[in-house]
Amino acid sequence: MQPRSPRKYRFGLRKIPQRFAPVLMPLLLSILMTCVISAISTLRSIGFAGNLLEVWLGSWVLSWLVGFPVLLVVLPLVRKIVALIVEPV
Repeated sequence: MQPRSPRKYRFGLRKIPQRFAPVLMPLLLSILMTCVISAISTLRSIGFAGNLLEVWLGSWVLSWLVGFPVLLVVLPLVRKIVALIVEPV
């Protein structure tokens, strides 16, 4: 059995192939952004109520179900806009 290549494994798991990066980046970004934004909105709406976690999770799931597909569609446009306004290296 060959030893594991340190570049192909992280935390004992095989790394995801590069071809999945265009979907993985918006997936992780949408999870993090919708999590934070929905938490802020939920806290602002109901405060530290006893059912905060339940209300926030429902809000977050709905936000993510909308946010991820929107991010997949909008990200190429945002990259083009950034390329128009940022000086290349």
